[in-house]
Amino acid sequence: MAAVRIKDGFYWVGAVDWNVRDFHGYTTHRGTTYNSYLLVDEKIVLFDTVKAPFFETLMAHIREVIGDPQKIDYLVINHIEPDHGGAIAKVVEAVKPEKIFCTRNARLGMIGYFHREDWPFVEVKTGDELKVGRRTIKFLETPMVHWPDSMVSYIPEDRILISQDAFGEHYATSTRFDDEANFCELFQEVAKYYANIVLPFSPQVQKVLKTVRDLKLELDMICPDHGVIWRRHVKEIVEAYDRWSRYEARPRVLVIYDTMWNSTEKMARALYQGVLKEGVEVEFFKLSVSDETELMAEVLEAKGLAFGSPTLNNGLLPTVAGFTTYMKGLRPRKKLGVAFGSYGWSGEAVKHLNRIFEETKTEIVHEGFKVKYAPTEEDLRKCEEIGRLLARKVKEACGVQG
Repeated sequence: MAAVRIKDGFYWVGAVDWNVRDFHGYTTHRGTTYNSYLLVDEKIVLFDTVKAPFFETLMAHIREVIGDPQKIDYLVINHIEPDHGGAIAKVVEAVKPEKIFCTRNARLGMIGYFHREDWPFVEVKTGDELKVGRRTIKFLETPMVHWPDSMVSYIPEDRILISQDAFGEHYATSTRFDDEANFCELFQEVAKYYANIVLPFSPQVQKVLKTVRDLKLELDMICPDHGVIWRRHVKEIVEAYDRWSRYEARPRVLVIYDTMWNSTEKMARALYQGVLKEGVEVEFFKLSVSDETELMAEVLEAKGLAFGSPTLNNGLLPTVAGFTTYMKGLRPRKKLGVAFGSYGWSGEAVKHLNRIFEETKTEIVHEGFKVKYAPTEEDLRKCEEIGRLLARKVKEACGVQG
């Protein structure tokens, strides 16, 4: 992969990682990219770096554009997480930048990682500007989108937003722009990225979007630190972030469960049929054969959640406990939920699932239903009724008629 010209004097110089499949627990079936950008004006500026093993790739791409990397005057570090900042120490050594622009938290973070207080840091805040020739770089702090150090950089003359993790996706491709990629695959990966990385910070996303509106930033391109550059679907990706960060969801139900001796699975299937009979889209996920990362993307877009688990040692089945713990940390909100499950002698699983609903501020539309040993025909009819109830509540909440 070579350096790619994005606009006159502005280049992608990052790296494509085709082989990564696990990103600290996040499954990346389609790999990822570590995007870095080079602005060539009277001053030459490098925005962010790459994961440490890709340092030589970054240097090779920089040489393609400007020859000697020491022509770079400034580094702008929008985000220090090691997938973007892992190569910073080697880059500073190779480039010897005159200045490193970053937030205060980024400066402290880089000192924490690299123990180099002598680097030429320049702290910036929202509204600060840097003139680099014909162009200007405006800085906008975005704390917790995705780390405390985070900020974005805006080039008004080109209407380019360099957005670090925001608007990114883990998607390795030989194409660099959204209109060159498979759009269905791309948006699946964007939703998956939001659900698994950005979702906990949705209130902060809303604040950033408000600031962008208040500052009247016009966007021709969004250049994130992962995935493709947005140039054709800028409006769509911004609208998707706005919708997801307001926790809007579709009239759709997920039946998520696991089972020991098929009793809970029978209950899940009856509940599924109930949802279906109300004409609501429903999907069925057995956790022992489901990918948690992919499933969170489904949770993002679904209004209704039906969780089922048998009781094991007074608790949840490990697969259910694992996924609900993961989901709880990602803080989905404004869902509707019901819990169900079978048991042998104690039957605490439904109580535990309801507590998880409370902790995620999910509206519980039924107190939950548990069955001793195996469900009877009457029990299955009750499960179906609970499914119908959840579906009706979902339609009501989503404004669906009928």
